[in-house]
Amino acid sequence: MSGFRVRRPFATRWNDNDQYGHLNNTVYYEAMDTAVNAWMIDAAGLDPQGSSIALCAASSCEFLASASFPDELEVGIGVERLGTTSVTWSLGILRAGTDDPIATGTFVHVFVDAASRRPTPVPASVRSAIEEHLEG
Repeated sequence: MSGFRVRRPFATRWNDNDQYGHLNNTVYYEAMDTAVNAWMIDAAGLDPQGSSIALCAASSCEFLASASFPDELEVGIGVERLGTTSVTWSLGILRAGTDDPIATGTFVHVFVDAASRRPTPVPASVRSAIEEHLEG
């Protein structure tokens, strides 16, 4: 069982396949980044043009099985660590409706002031959405 409480669909596209006939590794990162940011916008009301923005400070991905277009995928979203100014997301790429990830990854988002790029606390709306939907 994957254990992801939140899952977001990620549609594959014809041009996502590389010359080896499977999704290029960059597509997995795109799926994870898109899912997390869309979730923060939808569930936490984060304004990407607001005064506090999330910048990716680190990312990783472990590939466990391949996928290719037209596979229907989902991104499982969890939180590994909720800090003062950062969130470490625990992510999984799954075939739609299944629980075994075909890839697992992490993203570390550091929240910064949009103008100065200096770290700021994780916005209260993001923190409360994480606590309500992803922790526990």
